[in-house]
Amino acid sequence: MIFVRTAREVEVQLLSAIGLRAWEQAVFGLADVERMRRVAELAFLSFLRSHWAVTSVIESGGTPVGWGACEDQDGAISDLWIDPVVQGAGMGSRLLLHVEAEIVRAGFDDATTKTHAQNARAIGFFRKHGYSVNWLSTTYSAKLDRDVESIGLTKRLVADEPPGYGPGMGV
Repeated sequence: MIFVRTAREVEVQLLSAIGLRAWEQAVFGLADVERMRRVAELAFLSFLRSHWAVTSVIESGGTPVGWGACEDQDGAISDLWIDPVVQGAGMGSRLLLHVEAEIVRAGFDDATTKTHAQNARAIGFFRKHGYSVNWLSTTYSAKLDRDVESIGLTKRLVADEPPGYGPGMGV
């Protein structure tokens, strides 16, 4: 059974490991994974230790297989990580729907996210789910010692209200 729920503090290590495996897959061939692994692991642990209560977890058969979050609770999806062993099985789609619903419940009409511009799998995933590219930027990464292109994507989650009819509505 597939279930999405809020993370538990005791899961920080497990969720960090899922994020790290997914990150390694996403940056393979683009960065020195061996050299950056420890920094990435510490970043996942730090994030999850301080944001576990606003992190959504997707589990299959009672086992967490991915997680997502809006770090600043502002409609921007900061994290969406699915264990590579279950990628392609619909877990990411299911988790994304949940995170988008949380964004709408928080009062935001749009969801945004960003990734590195060479992450074709992530870009394809979000575009398949209705996101469109709305910016591209290049910034220097001291950790990589090179420029990195990032891409921003946006999706309208709440339909615009059609013009009304009646007094005061200009009709």
